[in-house]
Parts: sequence; structure tokens; C-alpha cells
Amino acid sequence: MLRGLAALVLATLTGLAAAQAAPAASAPAVTAATEGPAAAADETNAERAKSQPYNNAPFWRAVRESGKDAGYTSLPGIEKGVLIQEFVQYPGSKFTTAGEAWREVRNRWILPYGGALLLIVLLAIALFYKAKGSIGLHSPETGRKIERFTYFERAAHWTNAVTFVALAVSGVVMAFGKFFLLPVLGGTLFGWITYALKNLHNFAGPVFAVSLVVVFITFVRDNFPSKVDMVWLQKGGGLFNGAHVPSHRFNAGEKLIFWAGVFFLGAIVVGSGLVLDKLIPGMAYTRGDMQIANMIHGVSTILMMAMFLGHIYLGTLGMKGAYGAMTTGYVDEAWAREHHELWHDDIRAGKIPAQRSASGTSNRPAQA
Repeated sequence: MLRGLAALVLATLTGLAAAQAAPAASAPAVTAATEGPAAAADETNAERAKSQPYNNAPFWRAVRESGKDAGYTSLPGIEKGVLIQEFVQYPGSKFTTAGEAWREVRNRWILPYGGALLLIVLLAIALFYKAKGSIGLHSPETGRKIERFTYFERAAHWTNAVTFVALAVSGVVMAFGKFFLLPVLGGTLFGWITYALKNLHNFAGPVFAVSLVVVFITFVRDNFPSKVDMVWLQKGGGLFNGAHVPSHRFNAGEKLIFWAGVFFLGAIVVGSGLVLDKLIPGMAYTRGDMQIANMIHGVSTILMMAMFLGHIYLGTLGMKGAYGAMTTGYVDEAWAREHHELWHDDIRAGKIPAQRSASGTSNRPAQA
């Protein structure tokens, strides 16, 4: 009897194993019958719907590669058939889509390091002012005035300065405001302020561009390098040791700001800004164009602001008499002799008139 029971159990287990193996063996035949013909790699989405229903891989592949081969769309306008930009690698980014690469460069490099640079410059200026204070004169004023800037020169400078400050403040708020203003003001007020400053930025930009050209043409004649400029640079203009270093109407530091800041960086800032404002005719203004222009604009404007912060400091708090020269147009003879001795000597020799405007109340310096 035991032998019969054992045989019955063995037969039952064998039958169950065979029953489980049978569906598995027949599965490939059923799947193949459902899928139909084999799919080809270059199929269109319509062809794939027949070879493998519900498999939309060709469609999503076209979306992913639309930056390389734009898809078809009935909507007018450039890049309407591009849903995802092509893969690129900008300096400082991974090899990824152009939009993501731009985001990496902006958020990982331009904003943190640019913000750090501006803070370092501000800190350096504050420490220098604490240590040196305002640079004054070593000799008393004479009361005799020399015209340093004409009305036109001052108007050009102040137009450029006011628009620069408007652009700098609005740019800083748009770039860094979410870190220090948003937590204080809240989303609604910060959004309105940023929106207003964004429009101010867009309209002040072209005015800044025109004024920059006027400033360059107005002051370029007196900003060409000379031999004495190397001596001024070697001695740091006497800013740190108080040494007297002669210079012409503009010293080497002012010339450096003029050529590096006004001319070189100014051209890059204005050019990239006009691209972002879409004011340059003939450009396609694709997303890639605007992303590259945005990165160039960000780097150049931060460098310009860092450079001009020193210029603004010396023109206001850093040097006594400098701010008055740009507001009234005149400086005392003692100021001219101490800070721009060679320019003062040319005036005393009659090579340059002490009064260049058509009218004025200044007195010519006493002749030697």
C-alpha cells in the first residue's frame, strides 16, 4: 500500500511540473504573434505603431534630438520645431543640453564667483578707506581755479554714470536679489520690484551704450599711454606710501580704467546687452544665441562693476576735490599741481588754457 501511495504522490508532482513548464514554453510564440514584424531602428512613429503598437520610441527620439534635426511644425517662427536643444559643453559645464549647460555655468560659476568678487572689492575698499581715509592735499589751497571738465564733458560723464548705476543696481537685484532681498521682502513685493527694475534695465541699456560712445570720443585724446604712466604704475600712484607721482591730465590708473573698462569691457557689455534686447538687426536670436550672450554679459558686467567700484570710490570719498571737479568743473591750482603735475605744468606754460569753456569765473593760475 505504501508503494502505491508513493507512486501516486510522484505522479502528481510530475504532472504539476509539466503543467507549469508548458505555458512558459509557449510564451515566446504568443509574444511574437502579438508584436508582429520586427521593429527597425529607422522607423517613423507611424511605422512603429504597426510593428510594435504603443511603442513611441521614434517620437521621443525625435523630441530629444530636435536640437540637431528640427521637427515639423505648422507654427511660424524660428526654433518652433526644436523642443530640446542640442548637446553642447560650455566652459565649466558637463556635456549636456544647451539649456542645462547654460544653467550650470550661470549657477555654478558666474553667480557665486561673480558675487564673491564684488564683495571682495567692496571689502578691500572699506579696509583701504579705514586705513587711509580721504586723500587730501599736502599744501593749502591757493584759491585760483583751473577748469578740469567742461560742461559738455560733465554732461557726458554724468549721463553715463547715472545709467551705469541704474544698470548695476537692477542687474544685481535680478542676479542676486533672491539671496538677500527675497527673504526680507517676500515673493510679491520682490517680484514687483524685480519686474520694474528689469524694464528699467532694458530701457537704460541703449542710453548707456550711446553715452559710452560719447564718453570715449570725448576723452580718448587725453588717455593715450605715455612713458610716465609706467612710473605711475610701478609706484602704485602713491596711494599706499603717499609718494608724489607726476601725471598728465589723466594718470595711468584712470587710463587703465578708460581702456580696459570703458573701451574693452564696455564694448562687450554693450554688444551682448543689445543682443539680449534684440536690437541688432539680422540676428536669428535663437535660444543658444541668447544663452551665450547672457553668459558673456554676466561675466563682462561683473568685471566692469568691480573695476568701476574703485573709480567711483576715488571720485567721491577716496580723494578730496575729485567729486567737485565733476560737479563744478573746476579744481584748485594746488590740487592740479599735486595730483596731475604735468598737466598743471602744461597749463602754466600756456600749452593748455586754464579756462576752456566759452564763459566762466575761474582765474588763470599765476604765471611763474
